[in-house]
Amino acid sequence: MFNNFEIRQVPLSLKSSRQKVVNFLAASELRLEDVDYYAGVFAGDDDVLLAGGGLSGDVLKCIAVSDVLRDTGMSLSLVSHLLSVAQSHGHQQLKVFTKPQNKGIFENFGFHVIATAPKAILMENGNGLRNYCNQLNGLARDKGENRGVIVMNANPFTLGHRYLVEQAATKVDTLFIIVVKEDRSLFSYAERKAMIEAGVAHIANAVVCEGSDYAISAATFPTYFLKQLSDATDTHITLDLDLFAKHIAPALGATVRFAGSEPLDATTRRYNQLMAELLPAQGIDFVEIERCAKNGNIVCATAVREALAAQSLPQALCLVPHTTVPYLVSQLAADALQQELDTTPKPGLVDRVDCGAHTDMDYGTMSRSIRAIHPYFTQLALAGFSKTLPQANVLRQLGIEAEKAMFAATGGVNTHKGALFSMGLAIVAATHLLFNQNSIDADSLQATIAQLALRFEQPSGTHGHQVLAQNKVNGALASAQNGYQLLFSHWLPYYSGLDGDPQRLHKTLLLIMSMLDDTNVAYRKGSDEMIHVKEEARALLDDFSLAKLSKMNSDFTARNISPGGGADMLSLTIFISSLINDNSI
Repeated sequence: MFNNFEIRQVPLSLKSSRQKVVNFLAASELRLEDVDYYAGVFAGDDDVLLAGGGLSGDVLKCIAVSDVLRDTGMSLSLVSHLLSVAQSHGHQQLKVFTKPQNKGIFENFGFHVIATAPKAILMENGNGLRNYCNQLNGLARDKGENRGVIVMNANPFTLGHRYLVEQAATKVDTLFIIVVKEDRSLFSYAERKAMIEAGVAHIANAVVCEGSDYAISAATFPTYFLKQLSDATDTHITLDLDLFAKHIAPALGATVRFAGSEPLDATTRRYNQLMAELLPAQGIDFVEIERCAKNGNIVCATAVREALAAQSLPQALCLVPHTTVPYLVSQLAADALQQELDTTPKPGLVDRVDCGAHTDMDYGTMSRSIRAIHPYFTQLALAGFSKTLPQANVLRQLGIEAEKAMFAATGGVNTHKGALFSMGLAIVAATHLLFNQNSIDADSLQATIAQLALRFEQPSGTHGHQVLAQNKVNGALASAQNGYQLLFSHWLPYYSGLDGDPQRLHKTLLLIMSMLDDTNVAYRKGSDEMIHVKEEARALLDDFSLAKLSKMNSDFTARNISPGGGADMLSLTIFISSLINDNSI
């Protein structure tokens, strides 16, 4: 009956196809989770879904086979298809999240069970878990008899995290901290691990371990990253804890797991509850440590992220140790670039809707560029975070490396070279002040930026250099050496005064355009056109509407005008505003 069947991708972006998969999985008491690819088995031209399975990175999931196909070998064909697709995506070692009754199917393909729960099992077809446990075992040698573990995301690392580690470390000979490796957080895995290492450096018996796919990951605990309880949550938690108890804890020789109490997040609170229920039965004690509070409020990473989203570094600083500060500054800088990019419409500039006067870049190009240079913002922040300002050659080398990363991400397109210079100076100046005085005021920041900029000479061979040689205008370096006088005296107060205005960024951009000698415009169209652009921006600001701004965008695009210098200064204004208290502007 089913000799003529077809395995094909089911387009989950189509509402009707997605609903078909949802209904099919529901009949098997499964739900559709986030997958990159979903394949279905169909009989002939019939559009009835008979079997299906999904692929999310290197994890197979959402696999179900209707009763009419269970003895036809169709399961093997479906799994073979999914493995082929996974390998074509570069995944040789795979995991599968499936029902216990499917164990035999995957054993035929070399998979073995690494964790179990009443309603699901986790399997893999390589030696990934064994290799990770061997790595952990190497760290655990000669570390005393009483060993404990904390699994920590630290997004970002706060005073609360530090308190938890300090308290737990007093109860064991060695405390292992496993960093959640899954990159689904505001801060990357590399940043979070570095923050933890710096934040616990004073605790002699704390050892920070590499993260893996075997502790609170998309494979073991995908609902953790959704931050909401569901029917699947308990199954995911049970799998994650079973894997920990059977493999990770023995590799470290650990007999106790620590966690902070969780009064706020329901998913983490449930995780704690199941740790208390399940771990002791497998020979591992669970110790919950009361979370620390400040001014009656729990110190948590969520509050820090909320402060950053509100563009308030001062609000975030009181919740984190000194060692976390550079990472917050870096995040605010990258966010400022993203806010500028997201501002739509803009005259002649790339935004969410169009490419403006540019033919070599678009929103995707600019977004990739921001992601590529963000790690270098962090390096610049760390370079500035010291008693003395870094030498110009150190900053220049970081700038060169950041440019290389930018060009690699954009295919050779210069998307943020100007922003790298201006934002880089501000980042270094900001973290230097925070290291030495724990706060930033406008006057000190402006003076420090100027001090840094005076260490640089005007580069030759650039578009800006050509404009400066032909016209009497101030370039990017001169503006920086002047401490961005217009920004601090005009643009920043104006931007701050528009708090709550939905067109705050549009209007601030127009004010900047009306005052800035934009060498990007001068290079493309000449100094006379640059002056005309200033006049047009001033006129539109005096009689502002989004419709008129859209018309200016069309006009600038047709005339090949791109006020890129204005865009850079808008990003810098956003960034600097987030660093300082309003009363210092």
